[in-house]
Amino acid sequence: MKNIIILVMCLLISCSVYRPLTEPSMKDEPVVAKTLLKKEFDELKPPLGGAITVAVYSFADKTGQRKPSNTTTNFSTAVTQGAESYIIKSLQDVGKGRWFRVTERVGLDNLIKERQMIRQMRESYEGKNARELPPMALAGIIIEGGIIDYNTNTLTGGIGVRYFGIGPNTQYQQDLVVVSLRAISVSTGEVLATVTVEKNLLSTGENVTAFKFFDVSTQAFEFDGGLTFNEPGNYAIRSAIEAAVVELIKQGANKGIWKFKED
Repeated sequence: MKNIIILVMCLLISCSVYRPLTEPSMKDEPVVAKTLLKKEFDELKPPLGGAITVAVYSFADKTGQRKPSNTTTNFSTAVTQGAESYIIKSLQDVGKGRWFRVTERVGLDNLIKERQMIRQMRESYEGKNARELPPMALAGIIIEGGIIDYNTNTLTGGIGVRYFGIGPNTQYQQDLVVVSLRAISVSTGEVLATVTVEKNLLSTGENVTAFKFFDVSTQAFEFDGGLTFNEPGNYAIRSAIEAAVVELIKQGANKGIWKFKED
C-alpha cells in the first residue's frame, strides 16, 4: 500500500512540473511575435518621401564564441553565422514594408556573373543592337553591424523544496547576446546613426525527486524526473535585430536624417 501511495505522489508532482514546460513548446509561433516590440515594429509610420534604398553587405558573428560544453570540445559557434538573413528580412518588413528597399549585396558576385551571362547571350543572338539590361539599383545608405558579444551564465539560480524526501526543484540560467547596427552615408562615409541592443536568453530546468525508506528502513524507493527548456538563440538574435532596426529609425528621425510621414 505504501508503495502505491508513494508512486501516486511522484506521478502527481511530476505532472505538475512537466505541464508548464511542455505546453509552450507546442506553439508554432515564437514568443517574440507577441511582444510589444513586434507591434511597434509593424506600426511605425512610413518615411516622408517614400522608401529608402539601403545595402547590406554582411552582418557577421564577431563574438568568437563557441557553444558551451561540459564534456567535449565543441567547434560549433554559439550564434548563427547567417544573421544577414535576419537583418535583410527585418529591413524589408519594418513598418509593414514601407521603410526600406534592400539591394542585393551579400551575393553580389553571383548577381554580376548572371548579368554578364545574360548580356553575352543577348549579344550572341541579337548582335550589336542587343537590348541592354536596366541598371542595378544603387543604395544611398549602407547598413553595417554584427553580433558583437555573447556572454554565458550572466545569471544563475534555483529553488526547491522537499517534504518527507519528495518534492520539485527548479534551476535557471541566463545568457546575453549583444547586437550592433549602424547606418553609413555612401556619399560621405559618415556614420549617420548607430545603436546597440542587448537580449537575454533564458534556460530553465525543472525536476522532481522522491526518496523514501519503508519496511523499517530495510527497503528504499527513489524516483527522479526532469525537463529542461532552452530559449532558441535564433529567436533572441532576431528580436534583438528587430529592436535595433526600430531604434535606428527613431535615432535617424531625431537627428533629421529622415522624417516620419504625418497622417
